Amino acid sequence: MIRHIKNERAATDVWKILRVNGDDTPQSVRLPVGPLLVPLPVWQARRAELIHREYEHGWPLGVWLAVDDRADAIAGDIDDFTVIAIEFSPGETGRGHAKARQLRELHGYSNELRAIEKEDDAVRLWGEGLDARVAKVA
Repeated sequence: MIRHIKNERAATDVWKILRVNGDDTPQSVRLPVGPLLVPLPVWQARRAELIHREYEHGWPLGVWLAVDDRADAIAGDIDDFTVIAIEFSPGETGRGHAKARQLRELHGYSNELRAIEKEDDAVRLWGEGLDARVAKVA
């Protein structure tokens, strides 16, 4: 089960988080309909297709940065995203918070910035401009 918290309240989450698994590649993974958070490699491989999809169908687009992805990788594209999600690794929040701060302060991102995390890390993740989080509940 996934729990979405926005502005410290439980909220309905319409976003689908796309993951590249198994034999899929960023170029071959199927894009589901509706609001979609794509990993950085999918954004980089299919940018034009994703933008076209957003304008053609009106589906909001977001990107999520994995633990090792750099915020600078999307600096020139942040206006294309309704949501940017940052994955936090268990027991470590410094890099994730640094990415959030960089997106807000250096790149001027003002839309929703959310954390993707494990449930046991939930309490530690507020701050640095994060206004939502998605927690994986066991």
